[in-house]
Amino acid sequence: MERIGVAFTGGLAPSDIVECVRLAEDLGYESAWMAEGHGGDQFSILTACALATNRILLGTSITSVFVRSAPTIAMAAASVDHFSHGRFILGLGSSHKVQVEPEHGLTFSEPLQRLREYVDVVRGLLREGDVSYTGRVLNIARFDLWFEPFRKEIPVYLAGLFPTMLQVCGEIAQGALLTWCTLEHAQSAAGHVAEGARRAGRRPEDVDVATLLPCSISHDKREAQELMRTPIATYAARFPRYRRLMAECGFADEVEAVRRAWAEGDPARAVRLVPTGLVEKVTLAGTPDECRDRIPLYRRAGIDLPIISPRGHGRHLKAQVVTAIRACAP
Repeated sequence: MERIGVAFTGGLAPSDIVECVRLAEDLGYESAWMAEGHGGDQFSILTACALATNRILLGTSITSVFVRSAPTIAMAAASVDHFSHGRFILGLGSSHKVQVEPEHGLTFSEPLQRLREYVDVVRGLLREGDVSYTGRVLNIARFDLWFEPFRKEIPVYLAGLFPTMLQVCGEIAQGALLTWCTLEHAQSAAGHVAEGARRAGRRPEDVDVATLLPCSISHDKREAQELMRTPIATYAARFPRYRRLMAECGFADEVEAVRRAWAEGDPARAVRLVPTGLVEKVTLAGTPDECRDRIPLYRRAGIDLPIISPRGHGRHLKAQVVTAIRACAP
């Protein structure tokens, strides 16, 4: 059975996510992932998923290293790992300045160094049971766990987009997590991860390369594509990294027009300006057969683990998510 995961970005009630993860396990999905964002506490939801399932792996996609301390992340990871009997994967990332500062009231600085130091602290605390750490960003006199973790080592996947971060994934992580990924970007990203692994004396094949694939499925292809315009416009307008990614895949002028319309206070116009070609490049949007046929292309481009990320809106959101999970099942 070929590997495939499913990711949840918010919108569903926590209990609905648990039902969907149970369905994904029944259908043979390897893993289920929960975003940070605004969709509910990811560790709480994954704990509920752990108690409702038996086999499926459970991961965060991603946990921000700015909005929780390193020890609290380590304890949360160990707790989900305990309840899942060793099925947890810790996905870490830096998030974005436009989220960290205005939404959480925190200062966004030195994201790459902070990410490295968080990995050190989390791993050290799980392995040894206590940690003292002095880095460029973190200064922890001592923190100790008052319980024994189920595993002393939990797999760490890091969010990466451009070469420097992707090489860090290859250097220090068990996996790399991408999103809004074109086939061309998948191929180059896998190469950068492999480069980082070799530089650290690791085998590239020991580092999992995964990507979230924003997904909308309908028997009406146009309807499926329309559902993806809003999330694309949101990312293109708000997040410079993803705006750059979308621009570099051949839509620089169109993405700038989307950004400008959003900045001028007209998000509806920004959504209308999202080109169909961009939808086709960075998502799975179409009929069930079209979406299923596209997934193997990512595998051939160097993605070890495709992770569908169903999107939708309104009162039919759960049905839309279930449709995607069923359509893309292995």
